[in-house]
Amino acid sequence: MANFVLVAGAWLGSWAWDEVVPELRATGHGAHPLTLSGLAEKRDVPAGQRTHVQDIVDEVARLDLRDVVLVGHSYSGIPVGQAAARIGDRLARVVLVDADVPADGESFVSTWWEGPERLEAAIAEGGGFWAPLTAADFDGQDLTDEQVARIVDGSTPHPGASLAEPAVLDRPLGEIPATYVKCLLDGDEPTGDVAALLTSVHWTLVTMDTGHWPMFSRPRELARILVEAAEG
Repeated sequence: MANFVLVAGAWLGSWAWDEVVPELRATGHGAHPLTLSGLAEKRDVPAGQRTHVQDIVDEVARLDLRDVVLVGHSYSGIPVGQAAARIGDRLARVVLVDADVPADGESFVSTWWEGPERLEAAIAEGGGFWAPLTAADFDGQDLTDEQVARIVDGSTPHPGASLAEPAVLDRPLGEIPATYVKCLLDGDEPTGDVAALLTSVHWTLVTMDTGHWPMFSRPRELARILVEAAEG
């Protein structure tokens, strides 16, 4: 039995996995959705990126989990990728769902696709937080109006410090067993850093014909992919 620790991306909490968790548990696996500090019900907790890494490490220890599959979506691939090396032999695999990946010494901001200055300005305008997306930002992502409303209504501003702090890798990411899930409506090909990691014998690519938030648009299919990654 695998134990999935599920960490959603920017602005989201553990609630983002509500439709995935029952599917995983129905197969006999453990499913443990985690809200990172500074978000959702923990929105009043100060948080940087190292806080988020520690949140994940602490959750594995608190629940005394073994055969852990760490699942990181979007931004959360960065803390998940760092936490993977820190939980030692408790780790079975990492699954990165259309996720960013950590690079030693780099931050989410420093590798932002529009340039660091653009994201730094957005965080400054938000008083140190990255404002959530609006409904229009979800166009073309395979989501119903109801699903978009659920995401928008549940999102909370994302703590900027977690985006600005550089990653610290205790182990090369390419050495860690991983599955990368590429959501094709958010781009046909993995980014260059992910493509480089996929040359490792330890990494596997899986694609989904959906948008960037498959836990909402295709929860059953995503759960099946997670189980196959854990069991394969």
